[in-house]
Amino acid sequence: MRRYIWGIGRRADWAGDRGAAAVEFALVFPVLILMLIGIVEFGSVFNTQLMLTSAAREGARTMAVTGDAGQARTAVIDAAVGAALAAGNITVTPASCSATTNVSVVIAYDKPYLTGLFGATIALEGKSTRRCFG
Repeated sequence: MRRYIWGIGRRADWAGDRGAAAVEFALVFPVLILMLIGIVEFGSVFNTQLMLTSAAREGARTMAVTGDAGQARTAVIDAAVGAALAAGNITVTPASCSATTNVSVVIAYDKPYLTGLFGATIALEGKSTRRCFG
């Protein structure tokens, strides 16, 4: 057994601290893993939300320029790479475009979580509004 001298006449015995680091690590490790998984899940959801908003902007722009709701839905589906969007998830209002109206595109999407630790899915929505060019 080694004894280490600290300061003047003060001694510390470290022989009784064996395994303390392993116990501390075992207590902290699950919290760190949960935080890491939470950060990854949040990043994935945030990325999908940004993608849906961008796709809604693209759909609103296409609708404002062409006035065709079908082309607007196709533009949304093409812009939302990685999301399995169907035409039923996309709402384009109004169905026709004139120079005095605004067109609105709303995308509803249930994004599945990567791990399932926080639930099965989360409901996300992308919205955009633009004035029609007529």
